[in-house]
Amino acid sequence: MDGPFDIAIIGGGINGCGIARDAAGRGASVILFEQGDLGEATSSASTKLIHGGLRYLEHFAFRLVREALKERDVLRGLAPHIIEPLRFVLPHHAGLRPAPLIRLGLLLYDHLAGGLTLPPTRVLDLTADEAGRPLKDLYRRAFEYSDCRVDDARLVVLNAKDAAERGAVIHTHQRVTAANRRADGWTLMAAGRTVRARSLVNAAGPWAGELLELAGARKAPAIRLVQGSHIVVPRLFDHPRAYIFQNGDGRVVFAIPYQEEFTLIGTTDRDYRGPLAQILIDESEILYLCEAVSLYFKRPVTPADIVWRYSGVRALVDDRSGRPQDTTRDYVLHLDAEGAPLLSVIGGKITTYRRLAEAALRRLAPYCPALRAKPWTATAPLPGGDMAKDGLPAFTQGLLARYPFLTAGHAARLARSYGTRSLALLGDAHWMEDLGPRLGADLTGREVSYLMQEEWARTADDILWRRSKLGLRLSATERTALQDFMAKEENPDQGAGVAIGAGSD
Repeated sequence: MDGPFDIAIIGGGINGCGIARDAAGRGASVILFEQGDLGEATSSASTKLIHGGLRYLEHFAFRLVREALKERDVLRGLAPHIIEPLRFVLPHHAGLRPAPLIRLGLLLYDHLAGGLTLPPTRVLDLTADEAGRPLKDLYRRAFEYSDCRVDDARLVVLNAKDAAERGAVIHTHQRVTAANRRADGWTLMAAGRTVRARSLVNAAGPWAGELLELAGARKAPAIRLVQGSHIVVPRLFDHPRAYIFQNGDGRVVFAIPYQEEFTLIGTTDRDYRGPLAQILIDESEILYLCEAVSLYFKRPVTPADIVWRYSGVRALVDDRSGRPQDTTRDYVLHLDAEGAPLLSVIGGKITTYRRLAEAALRRLAPYCPALRAKPWTATAPLPGGDMAKDGLPAFTQGLLARYPFLTAGHAARLARSYGTRSLALLGDAHWMEDLGPRLGADLTGREVSYLMQEEWARTADDILWRRSKLGLRLSATERTALQDFMAKEENPDQGAGVAIGAGSD
């Protein structure tokens, strides 16, 4: 029997990993279980934005927007390699609110940020600005404002990585099958092992309700499952800005530059009542997204254009809103302390995960003295984020100077993915051949081994769609070769090989 740990966390998404990092950094003993890969479900199925949530102003959610905007700036400083500023273009038309009202809302958005660290809102003449070229001629005026984009799956992994380096035990591909409560703690079963913990955090996302039943919780918050889906198509425009389009049904759809050669389009919002094992975008959602952006772009987007699609389900607080898109994205921390404490995390946005973690530990602090330590995550860079003030471009140039055999594109991808940890990955390589076999695009054996040993990668999908987005570039044959390479790395002689958090479902 392992433990007792101060905290056991179930769920390896952004909230679970964020809580694990914060708690471990305060000196608490932490163990985290994830039934699949880190960030495999909801956390890697986002629109990949760090933003205040402009549309939440319509619901007068000023506190949520202000908190998110402040976190936007905090997170940029912690992970400049995976978070970068992005300008958004909002075309105006007769179906929207009057232009002065939208302008006022955007000025309020800037004001709630509490000091402009990103360029402010401005008005665009689409007949003269390059942002107007891909749009239909009827759109002649737009507003432009600032937010940020993020590699969401890497944000999850980097939080887990830092948690592990601070002493947390991270187990992936291990489903908790029993959770028994006593007055002095919890006993969990996972992958044939028994673990004891003084408190339990339910960060299981869409599975939070199932976990509450497993734990025999006597009180449970109301949860609403909402599905959001996205599509990726070949690049629709050449400039580096994104678009935000508002539709007649009140929903907004983003069109965002993605991985240099593509455009990301999303998201949908609809109630979800299906199985959680395999969440898929359906034809109605595909048509909705295609039609939504085709109202704006000169060149229509059709289902035949899609090169990748993904879908996720968010577990939101059921505030009895009529439409899914109106359901609050704020979070609730539900503490059941009738016996050993059980804290359930419901809702939240990827942007505010760090503040959510701080709030969660405040709720658990009466049961764990270590958690009474001062919050610390606002100033400690995530792995790879400890760059000089001249930032990512200068670091990328330095990487090219140190490893001149890299192409500019390869160096840029490594810098954006790993930041200063790129140096640990590349090590003492002097030639491209030192990085091992080429496995498709610029993916090398050295990088795959690093991801298996340091970042819990177990399958080709873990690498191609979460640790990177190279799945957009590798062929089916190359994907199979990658999985074969990983199998040999893990078990080179049919014996023990790389096993980070190994287990069974």
